[in-house]
Amino acid sequence: MGRLFGTDGVRGRANADLTPELALAVAVAAAHTLAETDRSHPPLAVVGRDTRASGEMLEAAVVAGLTSAGANVVRVGVLPTPAVAFLTAEAKADLGVMLSASHNPMPDNGIKLFAAGGHKLPDEIEMRIEAAVEANATTAWERPIGAGVGRVHDLLDGADHYVQHLVGTVSHPLDGIKVVVDCANGAAADVAPVAYREAGAEVVAIHAEPDGLNINDECGSNHIDALRAAVVEHGAHLGIAHDGDADRCVAVTADGEEVDGDQVMAILALAMREAGELTQDTLVATVMSNLGLRLAMSAHGIRLVETKVGDRYVLEELRASGLALGGEQSGHIVLPAYATTGDGVLTGLHLMARMAATGTSLAELAAVVTKLPQVLINVPVGDRTVGAAAPAVRAEVERAEAELGETGRVLLRPSGTEPLVRVMVEAATEATAREVAERIAEQVRTASPAA
Repeated sequence: MGRLFGTDGVRGRANADLTPELALAVAVAAAHTLAETDRSHPPLAVVGRDTRASGEMLEAAVVAGLTSAGANVVRVGVLPTPAVAFLTAEAKADLGVMLSASHNPMPDNGIKLFAAGGHKLPDEIEMRIEAAVEANATTAWERPIGAGVGRVHDLLDGADHYVQHLVGTVSHPLDGIKVVVDCANGAAADVAPVAYREAGAEVVAIHAEPDGLNINDECGSNHIDALRAAVVEHGAHLGIAHDGDADRCVAVTADGEEVDGDQVMAILALAMREAGELTQDTLVATVMSNLGLRLAMSAHGIRLVETKVGDRYVLEELRASGLALGGEQSGHIVLPAYATTGDGVLTGLHLMARMAATGTSLAELAAVVTKLPQVLINVPVGDRTVGAAAPAVRAEVERAEAELGETGRVLLRPSGTEPLVRVMVEAATEATAREVAERIAEQVRTASPAA
C-alpha cells in the first residue's frame, strides 16, 4: 500500500482507487484514533459531501464505518468543505468528514478529515490512521453491540446556519455590487448565491445545476472562460469562481481579466492592515506565489512568510504564529478569525466588501500586484529525487539564479504524488522565463529519463 494521505486527505478514482471498503476502513480508524483520548461519551462525527454521484456511495460506507466504531453521526448533506469544518466546530464534534475531490474531475473523489474544532489533521495523526488502515485494524478493535452502535441523524438547516455565519462576518453591505458566481456545479450551488444576496449583492449564478456528473466540467475556478463571458454579458462588476467543494475563490474583473489568489490576498492584506486586523503586519503564502506578491507587500510594509505548497502548511503557520491571513495562488484563502480552513465564499464576501467600502473597482484593487511572467514545466522522470537533486541540475539552477538576480526566481520541486519534477521560473519577461525553464527542464530529463 502506498502513501494513503496526500496534501489534502485521501484521494483517487471513486470505486477503483477509493473504494467503499477503503472508505469504511478509514472511517473506523479515524473514529478510534481521534476519539481515543476521551471515552466518557460516544464519539460524534459530522459528515458532508460535494455533488459527485459517487459521494452517495462513499457517504454510506463512511457512515457505516463510523457507527460500527460506536460513533454517532450527523449527516449534513451537500455542503462546502469549509461548512463541514465550521459545523464540526459548532457541534463540538470529535471529527468531521468531507467527501470531495475538490477541483478534480467527476470520476475522482476524496476523504478529508477534520479534528475537533474543525482543524485539519496534523501529519502525526494521519500517519496513525494510515497505519491502522494498512494493518487492517478494523478487525482489531472490539465492536460495540446493542445500544453501543452509533446512531445517525440528519441536520436539515446546516446550510442556513453556515450562511448566517458567513454574512455575519461582513462589516460593509454589498449594496450596488453585481456579481456573477460560477458554482462549478458543486457544493457552492445553493450556498454561494444565497450568501452573496443576503449580504446585499445582485447575483447572477451560473453552473449552479449539479446533477452528480457535471461537477467541475469545464466550469469553476479551473475553467473561467464561461465566467469571463458572463461577466461581460451581464455588465457585472466582477465574477467569482469556486471549485467543486468551494474552498477556493478566483475572481475576474468587469473586463473579464483574471484575479488570482495572490492578488486577492494582497487586496485583503491591505484592507486588514488598514483596519488593524493584520496580525504582525504579516501575510502567509506558499513558495508558488508570484514574486510580484512579495514585492507588492514589501512596498507596503507587509512581511510575507512562505511555506511549502499546500493549504495545510499555510494553516499550520497561521496557527503556530497566531497570524490572520494566508493562502495560495490557486485561490485557497484562509481567514482564521472566521474559518479553520480555506473558504471560497467567505473570501468572495470580503473581497466584495472591500470593493463596496472603497468604491473601487476590482481591477484597480488588484493592480497593487504586478505579476511577473511565470512559466511552469512538469517534467516526467524515472526518479523524482534524482531528477531534482542531480549535480548538473543544481548547477543549472544556480546559474539561472545568478542570471535572474532580484528580477526573478527559480523553484524546483518534485511532485508529491506523480513521477514529475516541477520546474517553475519567474522573470522580467515571459521569453526569459521560458528559456531558463527549458534549460533546467532539459537537465532534469537528462538526469532521470522517464521510464
